Amino acid sequence: MYFKKILLAVAIIGLIIAAFFANFVYKAMFKPNTAFNNEEAYVYIPNHANYNEVRTQLIPLLQDMDAFDALAQRKKYSTNIKAGKYVIKKGMSNNEIINSIRSQNLPIKIAFNNQENLEKLAGRIATQIDADSISLLQSMKDKTFLEESGFSDQTALGMYIPNSYEFFWNTSAEAFRARMLKEYKRFWNAERVSKAKALNFSKDEVMTLASIVHEESKQASEQPRIAGVYLNRIRIGMPLQADPTLKFAAYQLPKYKNTVIKRVLNVHKEIVSPYNTYKNLGLPPGLIAMPDISAIDAVLNAEKHNYLYFCADAKKMGYHKFAKTLAQHNVNAREYQRYLSSQGINR
Repeated sequence: MYFKKILLAVAIIGLIIAAFFANFVYKAMFKPNTAFNNEEAYVYIPNHANYNEVRTQLIPLLQDMDAFDALAQRKKYSTNIKAGKYVIKKGMSNNEIINSIRSQNLPIKIAFNNQENLEKLAGRIATQIDADSISLLQSMKDKTFLEESGFSDQTALGMYIPNSYEFFWNTSAEAFRARMLKEYKRFWNAERVSKAKALNFSKDEVMTLASIVHEESKQASEQPRIAGVYLNRIRIGMPLQADPTLKFAAYQLPKYKNTVIKRVLNVHKEIVSPYNTYKNLGLPPGLIAMPDISAIDAVLNAEKHNYLYFCADAKKMGYHKFAKTLAQHNVNAREYQRYLSSQGINR
C-alpha cells in the first residue's frame, strides 16, 4: 500500500511537471505574443546587428519578452541574426515571429528622380535602405569603379537611371551601385544604342544633352522638340546657349552658393567654365542634373524641324515658344522678359 502511494505521488508530480513543461512550451512557442493593435508591424534589422539591437525593437511589440528570449536562445536565433526588413503580424506566436525574422526578408520598392548630383542621390537612397549616405557617396565616387565602368566624375550621375526598383532593405552601398550599373546596361538596349550612334553621340553625350533638355522643360510632350533645337544648333556649329548650363556653372562658384537664380543675366554669360554653353561650342563635359527617362528618349527620338530658338511662354507657364529666326525669337524673348519684370524677378 505504501509503495503504491509513492508511485501515485511520483505520477502526480510527473504530471505536474509535464503540465508545467507543456504550458511553458505552449507559452514560449505557440501562444500569441503581440502587443500592438495594427494588423502588422515591421522590424528593420541592420547589417551586423546583435541580438540586443533586435530585442530593443521587439520590446514594444511583444507582450512577453522573457518567453521570446527563451525560445530565441533555444532555436539559436539569438546567435544567428539575419539583416533585413521583416513583418510581424498581429497574433503571431514567438515561433512564428522567429521564423519570420529569420528567413522572410521582405523586398522593398525604392525610387529616385530629379537628383541634381551624386550627393543628393546618396542622401535620397539613404532614406530608403540601410546603407548610409556617406558609404553610398563614397561608393558612387570610387575612382577605380568609375574607370572600370567607363565613367568619369562628370558623367557618373548618368549611370543612375531614375525609376523604381526592388531591393532588400539591408542592401549595402556596393551592392546598390552594382545593381544600378546592371540596370544602366539593361536600359541601354540595342535600340537605344543604335539611335545614339545615328546621332553620332556616345551614351554619355546623350545623357548630357538629356540633362539639359530635362532642366529646360519637365513637359514630356515638348522635350523632343527642345532636343531637336539643340541638335540643329550642334549640326550648324552654333553654340547651345542653354541657360540651365549657365546656372550649373554659376552654382559651382562661391558667390552663388545657397542662392537660386531665377533669371539668367548677361553677367552669367561671362562665367568662365566648360559648362558655359554661350562661350563654348558643343556639349559640356557632363550632366548638369539627373534627366528623366522621357528626356533621354526625347534626345534619341528628337523631333525633326527647323527651329533654332525657344524661350519660356509667358502665357502658358511650363511650356515654350519656338522660333526659326532670331527676329521672331527676340519678339518672344522680350515678351517673357516683360513678364519676369512684372513679377519683380530681376535676378
